[in-house]
Amino acid sequence: MDGIVTDVAVGVKRGSDELLSGSVLSSPNSNMSSMVVTANGNDNKKFKGDDKMDGAPSRVLHIRKLPGEVTETEVIALGLPFGKVTNILMLKGKNQAFLELATEEAAITMVNYYSAVTPHLRNQPIYIQYSNHKELKTDNTLNQYEEYHRAQAVLQAVTAVQASNAPISGTTVSESAVTPAQSPVLRIIIDNMYYPVTLDVLHQIFSKFGAVLKIITFTKNNQFQALLQFGDPVNAQQAKQALDGQNIYNACCTLRIDFSKLVNLNVKYNNDKSRDYTRPDLPSGDGQPTLDPAIAAAFAKETSLLAVPGALSPLAIPNAAAAAAAAAAGRVGMPGVSAGGNTVLLVSNLNEEMVTPQSLFTLFGVYGDVQRVKILYNKKDSALIQMADGNQSQLAMSHLNGQKMYGKIIRVTLSKHQSVQLPREGLDDQGLTKDFGNSPLHRFKKPGSKNFQNIFPPSATLHLSNIPPSVAEEDLRTLFANTGGTVKAFKFFQDHKMALLQMSTVEEAIQALIDLHNYNLGESHHLRVSFSKSTI
Repeated sequence: MDGIVTDVAVGVKRGSDELLSGSVLSSPNSNMSSMVVTANGNDNKKFKGDDKMDGAPSRVLHIRKLPGEVTETEVIALGLPFGKVTNILMLKGKNQAFLELATEEAAITMVNYYSAVTPHLRNQPIYIQYSNHKELKTDNTLNQYEEYHRAQAVLQAVTAVQASNAPISGTTVSESAVTPAQSPVLRIIIDNMYYPVTLDVLHQIFSKFGAVLKIITFTKNNQFQALLQFGDPVNAQQAKQALDGQNIYNACCTLRIDFSKLVNLNVKYNNDKSRDYTRPDLPSGDGQPTLDPAIAAAFAKETSLLAVPGALSPLAIPNAAAAAAAAAAGRVGMPGVSAGGNTVLLVSNLNEEMVTPQSLFTLFGVYGDVQRVKILYNKKDSALIQMADGNQSQLAMSHLNGQKMYGKIIRVTLSKHQSVQLPREGLDDQGLTKDFGNSPLHRFKKPGSKNFQNIFPPSATLHLSNIPPSVAEEDLRTLFANTGGTVKAFKFFQDHKMALLQMSTVEEAIQALIDLHNYNLGESHHLRVSFSKSTI
Protein backbone atom coordinates (compact mmCIF):
# COMPACT_ATOMS: atom_id res chain seq x y z
CA MET A 1 0.00 0.00 0.00
CA ASP A 2 1.32 3.47 -0.88
CA GLY A 3 2.95 5.43 1.87
CA ILE A 4 3.67 2.51 4.23
CA VAL A 5 7.21 2.46 5.52
CA THR A 6 8.20 -1.17 5.65
CA ASP A 7 11.63 -2.79 5.58
CA VAL A 8 13.25 0.61 5.93
CA ALA A 9 16.94 0.45 6.68
CA VAL A 10 18.00 3.42 8.78
CA GLY A 11 21.59 4.52 9.30
CA VAL A 12 23.22 7.56 10.88
CA LYS A 13 26.77 8.65 10.11
CA ARG A 14 29.01 11.21 11.78
CA GLY A 15 32.39 10.48 10.13
CA SER A 16 33.92 8.01 7.69
CA ASP A 17 36.39 6.77 10.34
CA GLU A 18 33.47 5.14 12.16
CA LEU A 19 33.05 2.62 9.38
CA LEU A 20 35.09 -0.55 9.06
CA SER A 21 38.04 0.34 6.88
CA GLY A 22 37.50 -2.64 4.64
CA SER A 23 34.05 -1.41 3.70
CA VAL A 24 34.84 2.09 2.55
CA LEU A 25 36.90 3.33 -0.36
CA SER A 26 38.87 6.52 0.03
CA SER A 27 37.18 9.67 -1.16
CA PRO A 28 38.52 12.76 -2.89
CA ASN A 29 35.24 14.51 -2.04
CA SER A 30 35.35 16.28 1.31
CA ASN A 31 31.82 17.64 0.99
CA MET A 32 30.14 14.69 2.66
CA SER A 33 30.94 11.68 4.82
CA SER A 34 31.42 8.44 2.93
CA MET A 35 28.97 5.57 3.20
CA VAL A 36 28.82 2.07 1.78
CA VAL A 37 25.91 1.82 -0.64
CA THR A 38 24.71 -0.25 -3.50
CA ALA A 39 24.43 2.00 -6.53
CA ASN A 40 23.34 0.62 -9.86
CA GLY A 41 24.04 -2.86 -8.55
CA ASN A 42 27.69 -2.29 -7.60
CA ASP A 43 28.41 -3.18 -3.97
CA ASN A 44 30.95 -1.12 -2.05
CA LYS A 45 30.74 1.77 -4.48
CA LYS A 46 31.70 4.87 -2.55
CA PHE A 47 28.84 7.17 -1.67
CA LYS A 48 29.43 10.87 -1.84
CA GLY A 49 27.48 14.07 -1.93
CA ASP A 50 25.34 14.95 -4.94
CA ASP A 51 26.46 18.38 -6.01
CA LYS A 52 24.25 18.83 -9.07
CA MET A 53 20.83 20.33 -8.38
CA ASP A 54 19.31 18.97 -11.58
CA GLY A 55 20.30 15.35 -12.05
CA ALA A 56 18.64 12.46 -13.81
CA PRO A 57 15.59 11.15 -11.93
CA SER A 58 16.34 8.60 -9.24
CA ARG A 59 14.31 7.02 -6.48
CA VAL A 60 17.09 8.10 -4.07
CA LEU A 61 16.72 11.74 -3.02
CA HIS A 62 19.37 13.97 -1.47
CA ILE A 63 18.01 16.31 1.25
CA ARG A 64 20.17 19.26 2.35
CA LYS A 65 20.21 21.99 5.04
CA LEU A 66 18.29 19.97 7.60
CA PRO A 67 17.88 21.53 11.07
CA GLY A 68 20.42 20.15 13.54
CA GLU A 69 17.92 18.36 15.78
CA VAL A 70 15.64 16.96 13.06
CA THR A 71 14.55 13.35 13.59
CA GLU A 72 14.36 10.37 11.26
CA THR A 73 10.57 10.43 11.63
CA GLU A 74 10.36 13.99 10.30
CA VAL A 75 12.50 13.19 7.27
CA ILE A 76 10.54 10.02 6.52
CA ALA A 77 7.31 12.02 6.76
CA LEU A 78 8.48 14.22 3.86
CA GLY A 79 8.25 11.25 1.53
CA LEU A 80 5.11 9.59 2.86
CA PRO A 81 2.56 11.60 0.85
CA PHE A 82 4.18 10.48 -2.39
CA GLY A 83 4.61 6.74 -1.90
CA LYS A 84 6.37 3.96 -0.04
CA VAL A 85 9.66 4.86 1.67
CA THR A 86 12.18 2.01 1.61
CA ASN A 87 15.40 3.44 3.05
CA ILE A 88 16.82 6.45 4.86
CA LEU A 89 20.36 7.55 5.64
CA MET A 90 20.92 10.44 8.06
CA LEU A 91 24.20 12.38 7.96
CA LYS A 92 23.88 14.26 11.25
CA GLY A 93 27.19 16.07 11.12
CA LYS A 94 26.45 17.44 7.66
CA ASN A 95 22.76 18.30 8.21
CA GLN A 96 21.91 16.13 5.24
CA ALA A 97 20.02 12.92 4.51
CA PHE A 98 19.23 10.47 1.74
CA LEU A 99 15.73 9.12 1.31
CA GLU A 100 14.93 6.17 -0.92
CA LEU A 101 11.40 5.69 -2.27
CA ALA A 102 10.03 2.45 -3.68
CA THR A 103 9.61 3.81 -7.21
CA GLU A 104 11.20 6.44 -9.38
CA GLU A 105 7.72 7.75 -10.21
CA ALA A 106 7.08 8.53 -6.54
CA ALA A 107 10.43 10.34 -6.28
CA ILE A 108 9.67 12.40 -9.41
CA THR A 109 6.30 13.42 -7.97
CA MET A 110 7.95 14.43 -4.71
CA VAL A 111 10.68 16.50 -6.39
CA ASN A 112 8.18 18.18 -8.72
CA TYR A 113 5.92 19.12 -5.82
CA TYR A 114 8.67 20.47 -3.59
CA SER A 115 10.18 22.45 -6.46
CA ALA A 116 7.01 24.57 -6.36
CA VAL A 117 6.38 24.43 -2.61
CA THR A 118 9.52 24.85 -0.52
CA PRO A 119 9.46 22.19 2.20
CA HIS A 120 10.10 23.23 5.80
CA LEU A 121 11.19 21.27 8.83
CA ARG A 122 11.09 23.02 12.21
CA ASN A 123 10.39 26.33 10.47
CA GLN A 124 13.53 26.06 8.35
CA PRO A 125 13.53 25.65 4.54
CA ILE A 126 15.24 22.52 3.26
CA TYR A 127 16.29 21.45 -0.22
CA ILE A 128 15.55 18.23 -2.09
CA GLN A 129 17.16 16.94 -5.28
CA TYR A 130 17.79 13.67 -7.10
CA SER A 131 20.77 11.65 -5.94
CA ASN A 132 23.34 10.36 -8.44
CA HIS A 133 22.67 6.90 -7.04
CA LYS A 134 19.83 4.59 -7.97
CA GLU A 135 19.77 2.56 -4.77
CA LEU A 136 20.77 3.14 -1.17
CA LYS A 137 22.04 0.41 1.12
CA THR A 138 23.60 1.15 4.48
CA ASP A 139 26.36 -0.98 5.99
CA ASN A 140 24.93 -3.30 8.65
CA THR A 141 27.92 -2.65 10.90
CA LEU A 142 26.25 0.63 11.84
CA ASN A 143 24.01 -1.16 14.29
CA GLN A 144 26.64 -0.83 17.01
CA TYR A 145 25.94 2.86 17.27
CA GLU A 146 23.40 4.51 19.55
CA GLU A 147 21.89 6.53 16.70
CA TYR A 148 21.22 3.41 14.69
CA HIS A 149 19.35 1.78 17.58
CA ARG A 150 17.27 4.90 18.08
CA ALA A 151 16.39 4.89 14.38
CA GLN A 152 15.34 1.25 14.65
CA ALA A 153 13.06 2.16 17.56
CA VAL A 154 11.34 4.64 15.25
CA LEU A 155 10.66 1.85 12.78
CA GLN A 156 9.27 -0.39 15.52
CA ALA A 157 6.83 2.37 16.41
CA VAL A 158 5.87 2.59 12.75
CA THR A 159 5.13 -1.13 12.66
CA ALA A 160 2.89 -0.78 15.73
CA VAL A 161 0.94 2.04 14.08
CA GLN A 162 0.53 0.03 10.88
CA ALA A 163 -0.87 -2.94 12.78
CA SER A 164 -3.50 -0.86 14.56
CA ASN A 165 -5.01 0.98 11.60
CA ALA A 166 -7.49 0.04 8.87
CA PRO A 167 -8.35 1.78 5.60
CA ILE A 168 -11.56 3.75 5.18
CA SER A 169 -14.20 2.05 3.08
CA GLY A 170 -14.23 3.25 -0.51
CA THR A 171 -10.93 5.13 -0.28
CA THR A 172 -7.40 3.78 -0.23
CA VAL A 173 -5.72 5.23 2.83
CA SER A 174 -2.23 4.24 3.92
CA GLU A 175 -0.72 4.26 7.36
CA SER A 176 2.94 4.80 8.07
CA ALA A 177 5.81 6.31 9.93
CA VAL A 178 4.46 8.47 12.69
CA THR A 179 2.35 7.86 15.76
CA PRO A 180 -1.25 9.17 15.78
CA ALA A 181 -0.38 12.23 17.87
CA GLN A 182 2.23 13.22 15.27
CA SER A 183 0.17 12.42 12.17
CA PRO A 184 0.13 14.97 9.33
CA VAL A 185 -3.51 13.91 8.68
CA LEU A 186 -6.38 15.63 10.48
CA ARG A 187 -9.91 14.27 10.83
CA ILE A 188 -12.39 17.14 10.58
CA ILE A 189 -16.10 17.06 11.50
CA ILE A 190 -18.39 20.03 10.77
CA ASP A 191 -21.10 20.66 13.39
CA ASN A 192 -24.10 22.96 12.86
CA MET A 193 -23.59 23.01 9.11
CA TYR A 194 -26.20 25.58 8.14
CA TYR A 195 -24.15 26.67 5.13
CA PRO A 196 -22.39 24.23 2.80
CA VAL A 197 -18.69 23.67 3.38
CA THR A 198 -16.68 22.54 0.38
CA LEU A 199 -13.30 20.95 -0.12
CA ASP A 200 -11.99 24.26 -1.47
CA VAL A 201 -13.15 26.17 1.61
CA LEU A 202 -11.25 23.71 3.82
CA HIS A 203 -8.15 24.09 1.65
CA GLN A 204 -8.39 27.86 1.86
CA ILE A 205 -8.61 27.83 5.67
CA PHE A 206 -6.04 25.15 6.48
CA SER A 207 -3.44 26.35 3.94
CA LYS A 208 -2.72 29.23 6.32
CA PHE A 209 -0.79 26.76 8.49
CA GLY A 210 1.29 24.98 5.87
CA ALA A 211 1.22 23.07 2.61
CA VAL A 212 -1.99 21.04 2.28
CA LEU A 213 -1.22 18.01 0.13
CA LYS A 214 -4.47 16.05 -0.01
CA ILE A 215 -8.12 16.27 1.09
CA ILE A 216 -10.88 13.64 1.08
CA THR A 217 -14.44 14.61 2.05
CA PHE A 218 -17.30 12.25 2.88
CA THR A 219 -20.51 11.95 4.89
CA LYS A 220 -20.56 9.63 7.88
CA ASN A 221 -23.35 9.31 10.47
CA ASN A 222 -25.16 12.11 8.62
CA GLN A 223 -22.24 14.46 9.26
CA PHE A 224 -19.93 16.13 6.76
CA GLN A 225 -16.38 14.98 7.49
CA ALA A 226 -12.97 15.34 5.90
CA LEU A 227 -9.47 13.95 6.07
CA LEU A 228 -6.84 16.59 5.35
CA GLN A 229 -3.13 15.86 4.98
CA PHE A 230 -0.38 18.41 5.57
CA GLY A 231 3.16 18.04 4.29
CA ASP A 232 4.49 18.37 7.84
CA PRO A 233 3.00 16.95 11.07
CA VAL A 234 3.99 20.18 12.87
CA ASN A 235 1.65 22.15 10.60
CA ALA A 236 -1.18 19.71 11.38
CA GLN A 237 -0.63 20.27 15.10
CA GLN A 238 -0.63 24.05 14.66
CA ALA A 239 -3.84 23.95 12.61
CA LYS A 240 -5.56 21.75 15.21
CA GLN A 241 -4.57 24.05 18.06
CA ALA A 242 -5.76 27.17 16.25
CA LEU A 243 -8.92 25.92 14.54
CA ASP A 244 -10.50 23.26 16.77
CA GLY A 245 -13.83 24.65 18.02
CA GLN A 246 -13.78 27.67 15.69
CA ASN A 247 -16.74 28.58 13.43
CA ILE A 248 -16.21 28.86 9.68
CA TYR A 249 -19.24 31.13 9.36
CA ASN A 250 -20.88 33.32 11.98
CA ALA A 251 -22.40 31.12 14.71
CA CYS A 252 -22.41 27.94 12.59
CA CYS A 253 -20.24 25.36 10.78
CA THR A 254 -18.09 24.55 13.82
CA LEU A 255 -14.82 22.71 13.24
CA ARG A 256 -14.15 19.61 15.36
CA ILE A 257 -10.58 18.47 14.71
CA ASP A 258 -8.60 15.41 15.82
CA PHE A 259 -5.45 13.72 14.63
CA SER A 260 -6.18 10.76 12.39
CA LYS A 261 -4.52 7.41 13.02
CA LEU A 262 -3.88 7.41 9.30
CA VAL A 263 -0.81 9.25 8.12
CA ASN A 264 -1.08 9.10 4.34
CA LEU A 265 -4.05 9.46 1.99
CA ASN A 266 -4.02 7.86 -1.44
CA VAL A 267 -6.37 9.97 -3.56
CA LYS A 268 -7.57 8.40 -6.80
CA TYR A 269 -9.58 11.29 -8.26
CA ASN A 270 -9.43 15.08 -8.34
CA ASN A 271 -13.00 16.33 -8.07
CA ASP A 272 -15.32 18.08 -5.63
CA LYS A 273 -15.06 15.21 -3.11
CA SER A 274 -11.32 14.51 -3.08
CA ARG A 275 -8.17 16.17 -4.32
CA ASP A 276 -4.43 15.49 -4.42
CA TYR A 277 -2.66 18.83 -4.84
CA THR A 278 0.60 17.02 -5.64
CA ARG A 279 -1.04 15.26 -8.61
CA PRO A 280 -3.03 17.73 -10.76
CA ASP A 281 -3.00 15.13 -13.55
CA LEU A 282 -5.35 12.71 -11.74
CA PRO A 283 -8.66 11.87 -13.49
CA SER A 284 -11.90 13.29 -12.17
CA GLY A 285 -13.71 9.96 -12.00
CA ASP A 286 -17.04 9.02 -13.60
CA GLY A 287 -19.64 11.74 -13.53
CA GLN A 288 -17.44 14.20 -11.65
CA PRO A 289 -16.37 17.63 -12.89
CA THR A 290 -12.76 17.72 -14.05
CA LEU A 291 -10.45 20.12 -12.23
CA ASP A 292 -9.48 22.86 -14.64
CA PRO A 293 -5.66 22.83 -15.24
CA ALA A 294 -5.48 26.59 -14.67
CA ILE A 295 -7.21 26.23 -11.31
CA ALA A 296 -4.92 23.32 -10.45
CA ALA A 297 -1.92 25.55 -11.13
CA ALA A 298 -3.46 28.30 -9.03
CA PHE A 299 -3.93 25.85 -6.16
CA ALA A 300 -0.25 24.91 -6.30
CA LYS A 301 0.76 28.58 -6.28
CA GLU A 302 -1.64 29.39 -3.45
CA THR A 303 -0.29 26.55 -1.35
CA SER A 304 3.20 27.97 -1.77
CA LEU A 305 2.07 31.50 -0.86
CA LEU A 306 0.03 30.47 2.15
CA ALA A 307 2.45 27.94 3.63
CA VAL A 308 3.60 29.77 6.75
CA PRO A 309 5.02 27.20 9.15
CA GLY A 310 4.56 28.19 12.75
CA ALA A 311 1.70 30.57 12.03
CA LEU A 312 -0.89 30.51 14.79
CA SER A 313 -3.93 32.72 14.52
CA PRO A 314 -7.72 32.68 14.93
CA LEU A 315 -9.76 31.17 12.12
CA ALA A 316 -7.97 32.17 8.93
CA ILE A 317 -10.48 34.35 7.11
CA PRO A 318 -8.95 35.27 3.73
CA ASN A 319 -8.63 38.81 2.47
CA ALA A 320 -10.59 40.41 -0.37
CA ALA A 321 -8.16 39.29 -3.08
CA ALA A 322 -8.28 35.71 -1.86
CA ALA A 323 -12.08 35.88 -1.73
CA ALA A 324 -12.24 37.04 -5.34
CA ALA A 325 -9.93 34.23 -6.41
CA ALA A 326 -12.01 31.77 -4.41
CA ALA A 327 -15.19 32.90 -6.09
CA ALA A 328 -13.56 32.64 -9.52
CA ALA A 329 -12.65 29.05 -8.74
CA GLY A 330 -16.27 28.32 -7.84
CA ARG A 331 -15.81 28.19 -4.11
CA VAL A 332 -18.39 28.91 -1.47
CA GLY A 333 -17.86 32.37 0.00
CA MET A 334 -17.40 33.42 3.60
CA PRO A 335 -18.94 36.34 5.46
CA GLY A 336 -16.92 39.51 5.40
CA VAL A 337 -14.36 38.32 2.87
CA SER A 338 -15.63 40.18 -0.17
CA ALA A 339 -14.63 43.78 -0.75
CA GLY A 340 -16.38 45.68 1.99
CA GLY A 341 -18.72 42.75 2.58
CA ASN A 342 -20.41 43.62 -0.72
CA THR A 343 -23.96 42.32 -1.03
CA VAL A 344 -24.58 43.47 -4.63
CA LEU A 345 -24.02 41.26 -7.66
CA LEU A 346 -23.66 42.29 -11.29
CA VAL A 347 -25.26 39.72 -13.63
CA SER A 348 -24.50 40.07 -17.35
CA ASN A 349 -25.20 38.30 -20.67
CA LEU A 350 -28.86 37.91 -19.74
CA ASN A 351 -31.54 37.20 -22.35
CA GLU A 352 -33.05 40.68 -22.37
CA GLU A 353 -36.17 39.50 -24.21
CA MET A 354 -37.04 37.03 -21.45
CA VAL A 355 -35.51 38.13 -18.14
CA THR A 356 -37.59 39.91 -15.48
CA PRO A 357 -36.84 41.06 -11.91
CA GLN A 358 -39.14 38.26 -10.69
CA SER A 359 -37.24 35.52 -12.55
CA LEU A 360 -33.92 36.75 -11.15
CA PHE A 361 -35.45 36.95 -7.67
CA THR A 362 -36.61 33.33 -7.91
CA LEU A 363 -33.34 31.88 -9.21
CA PHE A 364 -30.94 33.85 -7.01
CA GLY A 365 -33.33 33.33 -4.10
CA VAL A 366 -32.20 29.69 -4.00
CA TYR A 367 -28.91 30.92 -2.49
CA GLY A 368 -30.03 33.84 -0.34
CA ASP A 369 -32.74 36.37 0.40
CA VAL A 370 -32.84 38.78 -2.56
CA GLN A 371 -33.61 42.32 -1.41
CA ARG A 372 -33.71 44.29 -4.65
CA VAL A 373 -33.29 43.69 -8.40
CA LYS A 374 -32.55 46.33 -11.05
CA ILE A 375 -32.30 45.50 -14.75
CA LEU A 376 -30.14 48.27 -16.24
CA TYR A 377 -32.15 50.73 -18.34
CA ASN A 378 -29.45 51.33 -20.96
CA LYS A 379 -28.11 47.76 -20.94
CA LYS A 380 -30.97 45.38 -20.49
CA ASP A 381 -28.80 42.25 -20.71
CA SER A 382 -27.35 43.19 -17.31
CA ALA A 383 -28.82 43.49 -13.83
CA LEU A 384 -27.86 44.40 -10.26
CA ILE A 385 -29.05 42.03 -7.52
CA GLN A 386 -28.79 42.95 -3.84
CA MET A 387 -28.61 40.02 -1.40
CA ALA A 388 -29.19 40.10 2.37
CA ASP A 389 -25.49 39.69 3.24
CA GLY A 390 -22.05 39.19 1.73
CA ASN A 391 -22.06 35.45 2.31
CA GLN A 392 -25.25 35.02 0.31
CA SER A 393 -23.84 37.06 -2.56
CA GLN A 394 -20.73 34.85 -2.58
CA LEU A 395 -22.89 31.70 -2.51
CA ALA A 396 -25.04 32.89 -5.42
CA MET A 397 -22.00 33.95 -7.44
CA SER A 398 -20.13 30.67 -6.94
CA HIS A 399 -23.16 28.53 -7.85
CA LEU A 400 -24.74 30.54 -10.70
CA ASN A 401 -21.82 32.04 -12.59
CA GLY A 402 -21.58 30.16 -15.91
CA GLN A 403 -25.06 28.62 -15.74
CA LYS A 404 -27.57 28.86 -18.59
CA MET A 405 -30.67 30.98 -18.10
CA TYR A 406 -33.13 31.45 -20.98
CA GLY A 407 -30.59 29.96 -23.40
CA LYS A 408 -27.66 32.24 -22.50
CA ILE A 409 -24.67 31.60 -20.24
CA ILE A 410 -24.86 34.23 -17.52
CA ARG A 411 -21.87 35.88 -15.82
CA VAL A 412 -22.07 36.76 -12.14
CA THR A 413 -19.53 39.02 -10.42
CA LEU A 414 -19.39 41.30 -7.39
CA SER A 415 -20.58 44.81 -8.17
CA LYS A 416 -18.79 47.98 -7.17
CA HIS A 417 -22.16 49.28 -5.89
CA GLN A 418 -22.92 48.88 -2.20
CA SER A 419 -26.70 48.87 -2.66
CA VAL A 420 -29.37 48.93 -5.39
CA GLN A 421 -31.11 52.29 -5.57
CA LEU A 422 -34.86 52.42 -6.13
CA PRO A 423 -36.13 54.83 -8.82
CA ARG A 424 -37.14 58.30 -7.65
CA GLU A 425 -40.77 58.58 -6.64
CA GLY A 426 -42.98 59.26 -9.63
CA LEU A 427 -40.35 58.04 -12.14
CA ASP A 428 -41.49 55.19 -14.41
CA ASP A 429 -38.58 52.80 -15.04
CA GLN A 430 -40.75 50.33 -16.97
CA GLY A 431 -40.79 47.82 -14.11
CA LEU A 432 -37.03 47.22 -14.36
CA THR A 433 -36.46 47.75 -10.62
CA LYS A 434 -38.25 45.86 -7.88
CA ASP A 435 -37.96 45.84 -4.09
CA PHE A 436 -38.30 42.34 -2.57
CA GLY A 437 -37.29 43.35 0.97
CA ASN A 438 -40.58 42.24 2.51
CA SER A 439 -41.21 39.24 0.29
CA PRO A 440 -42.83 36.24 2.01
CA LEU A 441 -40.86 33.97 -0.36
CA HIS A 442 -37.46 34.47 1.31
CA ARG A 443 -36.06 31.03 2.09
CA PHE A 444 -33.57 32.02 4.80
CA LYS A 445 -35.35 34.49 7.06
CA LYS A 446 -35.83 31.98 9.87
CA PRO A 447 -32.58 31.32 11.81
CA GLY A 448 -31.63 27.64 11.80
CA SER A 449 -34.03 26.83 8.96
CA LYS A 450 -33.50 23.48 7.25
CA ASN A 451 -33.08 25.43 4.02
CA PHE A 452 -29.56 26.34 5.18
CA GLN A 453 -28.66 22.64 5.03
CA ASN A 454 -30.10 22.13 1.55
CA ILE A 455 -28.16 24.57 -0.62
CA PHE A 456 -26.84 22.76 -3.67
CA PRO A 457 -25.48 23.74 -7.10
CA PRO A 458 -27.94 23.79 -10.01
CA SER A 459 -28.68 20.23 -11.07
CA ALA A 460 -31.05 18.39 -13.40
CA THR A 461 -32.81 16.87 -10.38
CA LEU A 462 -35.26 19.07 -8.50
CA HIS A 463 -36.63 18.63 -4.99
CA LEU A 464 -40.37 19.37 -4.73
CA SER A 465 -42.18 19.95 -1.45
CA ASN A 466 -45.53 21.14 -0.07
CA ILE A 467 -47.43 18.85 -2.47
CA PRO A 468 -51.13 18.41 -1.54
CA PRO A 469 -52.57 14.87 -1.29
CA SER A 470 -54.81 15.33 -4.36
CA VAL A 471 -51.90 15.94 -6.76
CA ALA A 472 -50.66 12.79 -8.52
CA GLU A 473 -47.36 12.00 -10.25
CA GLU A 474 -48.90 12.51 -13.69
CA ASP A 475 -50.10 15.97 -12.72
CA LEU A 476 -46.58 17.04 -11.74
CA ARG A 477 -44.98 15.42 -14.79
CA THR A 478 -47.37 17.37 -17.06
CA LEU A 479 -46.83 20.60 -15.15
CA PHE A 480 -43.04 20.43 -15.48
CA ALA A 481 -43.13 19.24 -19.10
CA ASN A 482 -45.08 22.40 -19.91
CA THR A 483 -42.06 24.51 -18.95
CA GLY A 484 -40.45 23.41 -22.22
CA GLY A 485 -38.29 20.52 -21.02
CA THR A 486 -38.47 16.75 -20.77
CA VAL A 487 -39.19 14.97 -17.50
CA LYS A 488 -36.79 12.02 -17.34
CA ALA A 489 -37.73 10.53 -13.96
CA PHE A 490 -39.96 11.07 -10.96
CA LYS A 491 -40.07 9.66 -7.43
CA PHE A 492 -42.43 10.45 -4.57
CA PHE A 493 -41.15 10.40 -0.99
CA GLN A 494 -43.02 8.02 1.31
CA ASP A 495 -45.41 10.66 2.64
CA HIS A 496 -46.21 12.01 -0.88
CA LYS A 497 -45.67 15.55 0.41
CA MET A 498 -42.26 15.69 -1.29
CA ALA A 499 -40.79 14.29 -4.50
CA LEU A 500 -37.73 14.25 -6.73
CA LEU A 501 -38.18 15.14 -10.40
CA GLN A 502 -35.42 14.93 -12.98
CA MET A 503 -35.31 17.05 -16.12
CA SER A 504 -33.09 16.14 -19.07
CA THR A 505 -30.63 19.04 -18.54
CA VAL A 506 -29.59 21.49 -15.83
CA GLU A 507 -30.79 24.36 -18.03
CA GLU A 508 -34.28 22.81 -18.20
CA ALA A 509 -34.29 22.37 -14.43
CA ILE A 510 -33.33 26.04 -13.92
CA GLN A 511 -36.18 27.07 -16.21
CA ALA A 512 -38.66 24.83 -14.38
CA LEU A 513 -37.60 26.19 -10.99
CA ILE A 514 -38.05 29.79 -12.19
CA ASP A 515 -41.49 29.01 -13.61
CA LEU A 516 -42.91 26.76 -10.90
CA HIS A 517 -41.45 27.71 -7.52
CA ASN A 518 -44.43 29.01 -5.49
CA TYR A 519 -46.89 27.66 -8.11
CA ASN A 520 -50.39 27.35 -6.64
CA LEU A 521 -51.37 23.66 -6.62
CA GLY A 522 -54.68 24.33 -4.86
CA GLU A 523 -55.83 23.52 -1.34
CA SER A 524 -53.68 26.46 -0.11
CA HIS A 525 -50.54 24.62 -1.18
CA HIS A 526 -47.84 26.56 -3.04
CA LEU A 527 -45.18 24.31 -4.57
CA ARG A 528 -41.62 24.69 -3.25
CA VAL A 529 -38.85 23.87 -5.73
CA SER A 530 -35.10 23.64 -5.09
CA PHE A 531 -32.08 21.88 -6.58
CA SER A 532 -31.25 18.42 -5.25
CA LYS A 533 -27.93 16.66 -4.75
CA SER A 534 -29.68 13.31 -5.32
CA THR A 535 -30.34 11.41 -8.53
CA ILE A 536 -33.25 9.14 -9.34
